[in-house]
Amino acid sequence: MASATPASLPSSERAAELTASLADIRTRVAHASTAAPTLVAVSKYKPAADILACHQAGQRDFGENYVQELVDKVPQLPEDIRWHFIGTLQSNKAKTLAAIPNLYAIQTLTSTKAADALNKNLPSTRSTPLHVLLQVNTSNEDAKSGLPPLSTASAAPDDHALLSLARHVVHRCPRLHLQGLMTIGALAESLGAGDENRDFEILKQTRDALEAELKAGEGVWGEGEGRRLVLSMGMSSDFESALRAGADIVRVGTGIFGSRHLKGEAVAGAS
Repeated sequence: MASATPASLPSSERAAELTASLADIRTRVAHASTAAPTLVAVSKYKPAADILACHQAGQRDFGENYVQELVDKVPQLPEDIRWHFIGTLQSNKAKTLAAIPNLYAIQTLTSTKAADALNKNLPSTRSTPLHVLLQVNTSNEDAKSGLPPLSTASAAPDDHALLSLARHVVHRCPRLHLQGLMTIGALAESLGAGDENRDFEILKQTRDALEAELKAGEGVWGEGEGRRLVLSMGMSSDFESALRAGADIVRVGTGIFGSRHLKGEAVAGAS
């Protein structure tokens, strides 16, 4: 990738603010889960300096929504960052994403075309497969991307989009690793006071149904591996609820970095 000037740390005040916010979110994550979930710090629209401050506080997993923004940030930041792409994945952007050496996961895979493009363009020098999560539209909202969920009540038809894509990744894309499922779901603000997010349960049921279908198919997916698809669900407003529901990955942006700024806006306290 193109070289770039390494990022500098933000002002001491901004660095202290980020460190405190990150510590608070980590504490809340630990209290909400008995496991060891992955916290992805969503750094969309945030400067590389903010990311570097969080990296110095021990954070390694970061999520970006836009391909070009990710491409611009990667060369400015440490190579041990694990980048998660969490934006809408267009197949014509797969080649660009595949060239990022420390791209850890694509959390928004929804098509065999994009899967094939990623698999084809990942460099042969890459030592590990690229993790992919299939995005599920658990809330059935037209404005959100994702494939329809599966039901545990009955066997899924072979042409079900989610099952077909999962089988394609497992059997046709050796450079990809089917890691799990991801959903955005209904946001906490749209739920009534005290209501549990039904979308979290739908994603869990979909995971169970998909695992059963994969294990029943040819190749006996996961045999002898104790394999389990992980669940990426929950954001700043509802990550604790998601963790209580069984999330393995939560994606927190505002809770760590503060209110989101549009591209080109200055971030207070950042150098």
